[in-house]
Amino acid sequence: MTEFETARRNMVDCQLRPNKVVNASILAAMEAAPRELFLPKPLRGIAYVDDDLSLGGERYLMEPMVLARLLQAAEIKPTDVVLNIGCGPGYDAAILGRLAATVVAVEQDTDLAEQATATLSDLDADNVAVVQGELRVGRPDQGPYDVIFIGGSVAMVPDALTNQLADGGRLVAVVGGAGGMGRATLFVRNGDGISSRALFDAGTPALPGFAEDPGFVF
Repeated sequence: MTEFETARRNMVDCQLRPNKVVNASILAAMEAAPRELFLPKPLRGIAYVDDDLSLGGERYLMEPMVLARLLQAAEIKPTDVVLNIGCGPGYDAAILGRLAATVVAVEQDTDLAEQATATLSDLDADNVAVVQGELRVGRPDQGPYDVIFIGGSVAMVPDALTNQLADGGRLVAVVGGAGGMGRATLFVRNGDGISSRALFDAGTPALPGFAEDPGFVF
């Protein structure tokens, strides 16, 4: 077993399992996906620490425990079509690709989108498509989606994204937390309505492009 394989197993056993992550598919996906390959070489030695990792330019790789608990709340099925907002270098999309049938991963940063495409291709993640576009707009032409995952904290979840959920679809995101603690939140579409439920606290860094609209109250 290589050093990175050992680190992945320790991440699962010491970070995920003790923090209420019990979904076997998620645990297997996160033990299999090489997180280090989605990071710049100087950061690969700390790929599996229990913290958000800065990629520069106000972008981060989400803490593994928060990622896993959000995915668990989304209850992703093998037949689901998933929209990944802010895929960054592609790690979240790689995990999603192991859980769902199809993943559309939206990234607005050209360099990150190119990196994600290359790394996912190297890993034969053929069911993941990386597209460049504005994060808060999503990819409505490929919807509706069974699950939408937002890869960072946002001040608010715009209607443009919840409108892309299929009936019964789930959206998971960390809401709030600008400079502090946010709330991991599950949104569910039921017909024309959207319900939401706070799940747990998370100090996830903000994803650019989701400033709070004037007059918005969460």
